[in-house]
Amino acid sequence: MSVQTGETDKDGNPISKAKYTGFHSLRHFYASWCINRREDGGLSLPPKMVQEGLGHSSITLTMDTYGHLSPRNDDTEELTAAELALLR
Repeated sequence: MSVQTGETDKDGNPISKAKYTGFHSLRHFYASWCINRREDGGLSLPPKMVQEGLGHSSITLTMDTYGHLSPRNDDTEELTAAELALLR
């Protein structure tokens, strides 16, 4: 993960820097690798396993920090069917 510095290089491109450095960046890389889908180069591990591997005290902490990386199914059809069933 990187953040913009607000500066630009000689070509006018924005300059970014790493948001996390050192050991902390390795933890984020590890968590991301564990959670990401296999198709994306990850291990696709369940969040509970990632929580335990990182030593987080709760699954809430893990999911608040890394939940956006969890694989999502395209559940549009299921939600539409549930909505239709509910409204009938």
